[in-house]
Amino acid sequence: MNTSFDLTLQIVLTVLAGISAQVLAAYLKLPSIILLLIFGVSLGPDGIGLLNPKMLGVGLEVIVSLCVALILFEGGLSLELREVGKVSGSLRNLITLGTFITLLGGGMAAHWLGEFPWPIAFLYASLVVVTGPTVVTPLLRQVKVERKVGTLLEGEGVLIDPVGAILAVVVLDIILSGDTGLTFIVPGLLLRLSVGAAIGGLGGVLLGFFLKRAQFLSEELRNLVVLAGLWGLFGLAQSVRGESGLMAAVTAGIVVRSLSIPDERLLRRFKGQLTIFSVSVLFVLLAADLSIASVFELGRGSLLTVLALMLLIRPLNVWLCTWDSDLTWKQKTFLSWISPRGIVSASVASLFAILLTERGITGGDSIKALVFLTIMMTVLIQGLTARWLAQLLGLTSDSATGVVIVGCNPLGLMIGRLFKDRGESVVIIDTDEEACRSAEAEGFRVYISSALDANVLEDAGLSSIGTFLAITNNGEVNSVVADRAAAEFQPPRVFAVLPRETDTNNKPTSRDALLLPRLSVKTWNSYIKDNRYERGEIQLTQSQLEAQRDRLNKLIRNGDMIPLALQRDEKLDLALVNSDWRAGDRLTYLLHDPTPQLLKRLSGGRSPSRLAVEPLTKADKAAATAETAASTTVKTMAGAAAATAAAVDSPAEAGTDADGSEPNETGQGSDQNGADQNPSQNPSAVAADPQIDP
Repeated sequence: MNTSFDLTLQIVLTVLAGISAQVLAAYLKLPSIILLLIFGVSLGPDGIGLLNPKMLGVGLEVIVSLCVALILFEGGLSLELREVGKVSGSLRNLITLGTFITLLGGGMAAHWLGEFPWPIAFLYASLVVVTGPTVVTPLLRQVKVERKVGTLLEGEGVLIDPVGAILAVVVLDIILSGDTGLTFIVPGLLLRLSVGAAIGGLGGVLLGFFLKRAQFLSEELRNLVVLAGLWGLFGLAQSVRGESGLMAAVTAGIVVRSLSIPDERLLRRFKGQLTIFSVSVLFVLLAADLSIASVFELGRGSLLTVLALMLLIRPLNVWLCTWDSDLTWKQKTFLSWISPRGIVSASVASLFAILLTERGITGGDSIKALVFLTIMMTVLIQGLTARWLAQLLGLTSDSATGVVIVGCNPLGLMIGRLFKDRGESVVIIDTDEEACRSAEAEGFRVYISSALDANVLEDAGLSSIGTFLAITNNGEVNSVVADRAAAEFQPPRVFAVLPRETDTNNKPTSRDALLLPRLSVKTWNSYIKDNRYERGEIQLTQSQLEAQRDRLNKLIRNGDMIPLALQRDEKLDLALVNSDWRAGDRLTYLLHDPTPQLLKRLSGGRSPSRLAVEPLTKADKAAATAETAASTTVKTMAGAAAATAAAVDSPAEAGTDADGSEPNETGQGSDQNGADQNPSQNPSAVAADPQIDP
């Protein structure tokens, strides 16, 4: 068996083990790093002995460096700059003051609890300053935490990685050189950060402008150009100043993202796939090189060191860095708990262990073991409890508010007003410029563009909004747009309005994630334009719940009613599909008003009532008299019109409705002349309009 075959077999086994661990983690819904560590240790020399990373020699260091650079570039490329700007103050503090707090606190804990010498203790602390996007991002995706908290954790993970890695190098230089003055520490750190930021920033600008102008490049070649450019910038920075390459990688990713290059979404997807591959390979290799005996030799003091890092130092760090922010105590509590360590800590610790051993300095294996113990404990404990804690604190994205509406039509605008009136964010997307300008004048945030453009959906803030609604006249467009939104942005609630007759049972799309209300958007838009509707609210009660459900569902099945929104526990959600309505819910609905226009003119006109609680008997009577309305003759209608005209006496006193009319005490609207629309005082109107209950 020759050496080349041995190396090939090592790489093949590493890739197979890494991807298998990722697949199993996805199936079990566990943090992938846990299984990657288990697979690596099991296959390593302390396990069954199939993997021996030492066979790679210096190649291991090369693989680690290039993969970490790729991981950090992808992290910078994925940063939501608009969202980061909202938490920039807290993020800045976590990167600067937070780094110092963790370095100082971690060093003291490792020395006093773990009984490490001061130099080794502070080297350990510098290695665990970082958190890392490779652990945080998948964790947040599983937890679905609200966007503000998620952005802060992701931003910290991306930006603190190069800072922590460079800090660790500076601390190592101090240990090796024996120079402990601040004049050595601060300039060394700032110089590497500055060189990396300058090279990464300039290179990112050049790379971004090239991609914008090189329209002849195919998608595949464009992605590879970015990969080559990234590694080129990393190598250049490393050659100018050692260990500045990581900062160059992060900066380049942030700059390329800010330039909005063509097909940026596809580039991020490609880099995301490479990142998963890199993390899988690195963790298996590094875990296989870990000595299990060295972990058990650490003793109870090292366990207490990690617990102090999790339970004392991290909370102190977060609360001091966010004391003057607008974060709530619940958000700060969640931030205090989530700080899993990842690939940067593991890779740098492994390289440092090798270097310290080569220099004859004891403690290299112990530091590596303690860092891996920190990774295992933080990922396992925090990863398994993060979702429970987020739900306990009410910080999951299921509670996210706001709505993105595709379709600037009367029905879409009416739904948008319900959310806008509650102070929630409403974004409307449509290609109809005139309709969008009108909506913009009404105070809506609009995008005059196709919703099939993922960049538009991203700019609309879909990643942080609770509801997505596609409600154009074209059901197929609604379906395609909603599929894309669900697949790429994972908002908690995705609605695609389909025509009533549509059959989607056999279509192979991701519809399991979609809510598919069935209604004729075109028909209801016509009703709204022609003022042939009544809008109201109904309070569901425990004593009548089943009867209320039956009556409402009958109206919905007949196409005479649309449930617009449901208010439950002070939270407003769309209710376009039949849901599990409960006692105490307040349902806002649209009811079709079939009164002929001639009768409306003769009776002085009808205006939709303002949002007010109406008795259920209105809906009940509408359902019960639907057949009567269908059989009403022209003669009867004419007689009703005459009776209505005779019944109009004097204006009713009330406040102004949405269109200038006034609701009376029963919640019914009044016409523009002030005539009372209460059917109990106008029996002929009831005969002509059976949808309205006396």
